[in-house]
Amino acid sequence: MSDAVIPSALKPDELGPETTPVAYETDSTGSIAYVTLNRPEYRNAQNSVMTYSLDAAFRRAVDDAAVKVIVLRANGKHFSAGHDIGTPERDFDTFYDNAATLYWDHTDRSGGDQRLAREIEVYMGMCRRWREIPKPVIAQVHGACIAGGLMLAWIADFIVAADDAFFSDPVVRMGIPGVEYFAHAFVLGPRRAKEILFTGERFTATQAADWGMVNHVVPRDELAAKVDGIATSIAEMPQLGLALTKKAVNICEDQMGFRNSMDSVFGWHHFAHSANAEAAGGDSLGGMDAKSMKASAEQGRR
Repeated sequence: MSDAVIPSALKPDELGPETTPVAYETDSTGSIAYVTLNRPEYRNAQNSVMTYSLDAAFRRAVDDAAVKVIVLRANGKHFSAGHDIGTPERDFDTFYDNAATLYWDHTDRSGGDQRLAREIEVYMGMCRRWREIPKPVIAQVHGACIAGGLMLAWIADFIVAADDAFFSDPVVRMGIPGVEYFAHAFVLGPRRAKEILFTGERFTATQAADWGMVNHVVPRDELAAKVDGIATSIAEMPQLGLALTKKAVNICEDQMGFRNSMDSVFGWHHFAHSANAEAAGGDSLGGMDAKSMKASAEQGRR
């Protein structure tokens, strides 16, 4: 059964024109839950409605004892173009249940306080919460996986990509050192991380697999079947064993500095926002928007 997932604190008529930012369904056995990004007209750019809807969907999958594996995927041509920085449904000043962290509502704040409060919750907090989901998560990636899209893929335990998938984190063009959930050096290695950040260039699914970021690359028309095969195999394992094994690997990664490193970089991220806001023009994104970011990326590939 497939249906929309919305934040539990909101009623459908409170969501405005967009009521299905995330879809949820399970397979015929009930053991695989499919959480599907559903803003294809905006390349699945992530506004707050989508972010909190994702959290509601993941919560639903965790609470369902029959679900053994979660698949994160997307409708449309692309997995995700990243954070929403320009669609008509961008909702920077919207706040739902503070489910990820214990922090104050950002909507009655201003300046750096507002940015910090919001990004602690909907970016850093949500991604950390999802990384700790006690059930295996597989990211099924096709098309563009840009900036904030990387954050969604990186919280997954496996990434299976179509051969048409491409990745990038171009936010250094804004004067900002990468997206908030700064896993770059861990998932790519230090030198590859510097290369993709310094240049802002795209890298392919094949490159991502060679560098260890992606588990498998398959033809686009074989992507769903590949993911389903892996998910079915995992679903045969005992649920508690899977949860404990996931915790064990995550603990090892944290012992190698993952969590502390991310906290440090998050501070520099917000220094960059503030530096931009104090500069001429006063824009925390350094005067960049979705169109100019796309244009810069295309120029850089020529």
